[in-house]
Amino acid sequence: MRISKMIPTAFGAALAAVWISSQALAANVPSKPMPEATEALLEQGRDIYFGRCSFCHGLLGDGEGPAAKYLDPRPRDFTLGTFKFRTTQSGELPTNEDLFRTVSRGLQGTAMQSFDSDLFKNGLSEDERWAVIAYIKTFAQEFDDPELDPVETGKVISLPASPAPYGPETIAKGEAVFEKAKCWSCHGKLGRGDGNKEFRKDDWGFPIRIRNVTHPWKIKAGGEVADIYMRFTSGISGTPMPSFVKSLNEEDRWHLANYIKSLQHQLTGHQTLRAKPVQGALPENPDDEAWNTAQPMDIRLAGQVVAAPRWQNPSIEMVTLQALFNDKEIAFRLIWDDAFKDVAHDETKVFNPNELAKVGGFSSYVEANDMVPRALETFRDSIALQFPVKPPQGTKKPHFYRGSSSDQVHLWVWKADQAETGKRGTEEGTARGWKQPIKVQAEDGQQVMGQAKWDQGRWTVVMKRPLKTGDKNDVAFEPGVFVPMSVNAWDGSNGEHGLIMSLSTWHYVFLETPTPISVYVYAVLAFLIAGAVGIWLMRKAENEEEPVEAGV
Repeated sequence: MRISKMIPTAFGAALAAVWISSQALAANVPSKPMPEATEALLEQGRDIYFGRCSFCHGLLGDGEGPAAKYLDPRPRDFTLGTFKFRTTQSGELPTNEDLFRTVSRGLQGTAMQSFDSDLFKNGLSEDERWAVIAYIKTFAQEFDDPELDPVETGKVISLPASPAPYGPETIAKGEAVFEKAKCWSCHGKLGRGDGNKEFRKDDWGFPIRIRNVTHPWKIKAGGEVADIYMRFTSGISGTPMPSFVKSLNEEDRWHLANYIKSLQHQLTGHQTLRAKPVQGALPENPDDEAWNTAQPMDIRLAGQVVAAPRWQNPSIEMVTLQALFNDKEIAFRLIWDDAFKDVAHDETKVFNPNELAKVGGFSSYVEANDMVPRALETFRDSIALQFPVKPPQGTKKPHFYRGSSSDQVHLWVWKADQAETGKRGTEEGTARGWKQPIKVQAEDGQQVMGQAKWDQGRWTVVMKRPLKTGDKNDVAFEPGVFVPMSVNAWDGSNGEHGLIMSLSTWHYVFLETPTPISVYVYAVLAFLIAGAVGIWLMRKAENEEEPVEAGV
């Protein structure tokens, strides 16, 4: 099978796993125990494994399938008997039910999709999942040793009841545990994964990033309190995440799990950014209190897999936007999490698309670890706002990936290295499709101003520009008009630069118009007229019901 066909399947599954994360808890518990591993069951599992699993995990179960080198994290090597997500004590094998849970609901933030047929039409039935699990267990000889069976040896962790319901009291206690246990030394003071100032490696030798626990869609084995408690109790084998059984008692682990839950970001649900009108000058400072009055909107991003070089391992998956405007200008504030402040850019290490030819003529994906340097002080952090140059007619818009030759887009590109050295941080330019580089506008056409700030694993950037510039290649903003808008983002230490990036589809920014006083006057008049008519009808009905006196 061609690599170019296998990779979209794996990454499409990964994206699907992100978007249905709220459903992923549906397949926790099987309806029956795992059946006996008969020859017939193993043969069935073998067929399923070769057809559905070997592209990532390899024919030998060693995690070396043809898609493996493009994935981060790497697919599990089953031959070592090391499994991360279990309900067993630190270092122990998983139970059958643990394996069933992972196969059924998948792992958020990875290419491991859900295989539950109740969640996906092309999934596996419960019997089929048990069959493939039986076959997967044949790769590791540890499963054949009764003395290593966690059920037989009593190494399964029971899930006790939480000592207190989720709320302010247990969250406050959990915060104290977070400080005492020095969880911040890795995960950062605010849980954004910025505590450790260097990259770590797992037991397989591959680089790993400290988890940003504020993004529940990236917590692989589930972001609910019970899931988090289990990770503190079992640890995550093969990684620096230890078990806290010996250092934290059961109650403290529950409090800590509740605190981590409280840090999780709650995504906004609207697709239109409402820019609020203000009087006076617009703020350029990212910390200006005026931003507290602006409605936020979260935009989800995914890896750029539209065209070569395709990138399936993005770091920036969400950007929060706000907007304010006055009678002359509009200002945007963009906020996103990034564990490392990357303000260097080494042009000598920029990716050469010809490197794709080395992995085969059919592949247009960038390998996860070997093709681009994913290291500190290599590439800059950057972000861009993109708008159509021409006002859209109806629902027609340019392609969200840099437009086209006949329908160009306007970009505001902020670069951390330029901002750090005191140069103009944001460049304006236009694009006519991804095959051509962004055409940077002349210096006298650069009108976007603003400031940026990185603090505790988070960038905040402000971009401000006149509503209209007079340049036909610039987007124009008018109150009461919906303007399409999308986002491109780059995390330098993740190897992202050029077309190796994350991006969003189109959303909208809408400049709110003040409600005319006449609307309120008409509303009051309508209320008074309706009330008067109602009173008149009531009196008329009462007069019609009065009895007529006899003899009159």
